[in-house]
Amino acid sequence: MHRKRDYDVIVVGGGNAALCAAISAAEEGASVVILERAPQDERGGNSVYTDGKFRAVYNGLSDVQALVPDLTEDEIATTDFGAYTEADFFDDMARLTKYRTDPELCEILVRSSREALFWLKENGVRFVPNYGRQAYRVDGRFKFWGGTTLYAQSGGPGLVESLYNRAKKLGIEVQYEAPVRDLIHDEAAGVTGVKALLDGELREITARAVVLACGGFEANAEWRAKYLGPGWDLAKVRGSRFNTGDGLAMALKIGAQPYGHWSGCHATAWERYAADFGDLATTPHYQRHSYTFGIVVNVKGERFIDEGADFRNYTYAKYGHEVLKQPEQVAWQIYDGKVLHLLTDEYRTRSVTKLRSDTLEGLIAQMEEVDRDQIRRTIEEYNAAVDQDVPFNANTLDGRSARGLKVPRSNWANTIDTGPFEAYAVTCGITFTFGGVRITKEGQVSDTNGRPIPGLFAAGEMVGGIFYFNYPGASGLTSGTVFGRLAGRHAARFKPVRERGMFDAQSYGAA
Repeated sequence: MHRKRDYDVIVVGGGNAALCAAISAAEEGASVVILERAPQDERGGNSVYTDGKFRAVYNGLSDVQALVPDLTEDEIATTDFGAYTEADFFDDMARLTKYRTDPELCEILVRSSREALFWLKENGVRFVPNYGRQAYRVDGRFKFWGGTTLYAQSGGPGLVESLYNRAKKLGIEVQYEAPVRDLIHDEAAGVTGVKALLDGELREITARAVVLACGGFEANAEWRAKYLGPGWDLAKVRGSRFNTGDGLAMALKIGAQPYGHWSGCHATAWERYAADFGDLATTPHYQRHSYTFGIVVNVKGERFIDEGADFRNYTYAKYGHEVLKQPEQVAWQIYDGKVLHLLTDEYRTRSVTKLRSDTLEGLIAQMEEVDRDQIRRTIEEYNAAVDQDVPFNANTLDGRSARGLKVPRSNWANTIDTGPFEAYAVTCGITFTFGGVRITKEGQVSDTNGRPIPGLFAAGEMVGGIFYFNYPGASGLTSGTVFGRLAGRHAARFKPVRERGMFDAQSYGAA
């Protein structure tokens, strides 16, 4: 005799992937509860700390107009929105992951990305064009580049707020400050619920299925050092302090298969003196992603990356690794007066470690920790190598290079010779980890024998095998939406062992 279930689906986590899973399950008619470890004022996981950008397939202006119905005639007339095809997305995923991305999961991500945006719109998310970050005005016209044309209005906070509003309308229950300690599991029945701390009491909550969407281990310094390697315990955490790998630990404990790049992560150049964890009041000001228009040096006064290797969307998630490798885990971004107008708004806030001078020598004199003789030589050699015969164009891979250097420069090379001059100190900020658990094409977690674990699903950062080494910018929210929808839908349709007929398959059929 079995007692009545508490819910049809339990979703562990409170960010974009978790919300999409919960909403998707509710659309199937399931009763759903979200168990969010954070208090209500910190809900949203890493999603709330993002810009709200989405990388998704879109078929030119028609799709943009459908997703942004209040697009003005002037915006349409002065903008080349371009298009981002499935082939473009596949190419970016393959190239940036060095062809290691799981083919099946990558196909689901890419082919579902366009539909995901329209689904989000139907669920109350408003989109706006990403002017100023993904398109610059050149000769009176904007041209979008890099595949991330739209973002959620009001960024990550706006996205999360919209999805919570939709969850409320669907009758989805949300429990805050409800850390899940363990899965209820046995070999015969699979996962039938969770053990969660509610109001200081450990309680068993039962369900037909559980969706783990509670992030990676980026906020766990011990795990970072263990899996990512020496020095990673020193990285700043760009997002939620609650993403400490609890969901991964619970899944692995019952035999889930680890999968993907467990020694890899998304990490960027970040404000040197940023808080150790995300803080909504200041974190949005810590980005330092305009390095494509300047040069970056370490304390030895040496360049160590090709700042113009590609659009920032394709390099920023790996260049945090390179900063972490430098002495003292610090670097300086240097810009001259020709490009200061191109720096993003984060460079204009109070939350910056910034030096400024009308002269280059005056700037260098302020850089006390940097080898001043070497930085002079570095800038002189760099300036001499810039191909000034090629015109500068911020909206394209312009081929304006600096060759013949120890670290060549591929695009957007401008001499550092026009005042005023500015320098910004950066360190490494980790966003999310790439390692996770293996899932089926229905979002169900697989065990170490490759069999689906009955009743257990995963989405978001919990899913391994999608990203390796690097990351096409803005794919994270897209992945969370796509696999959240997938996991929620199939969790709602899942039939526990005791409800199946004797001829049912071990796992349920994908509808």
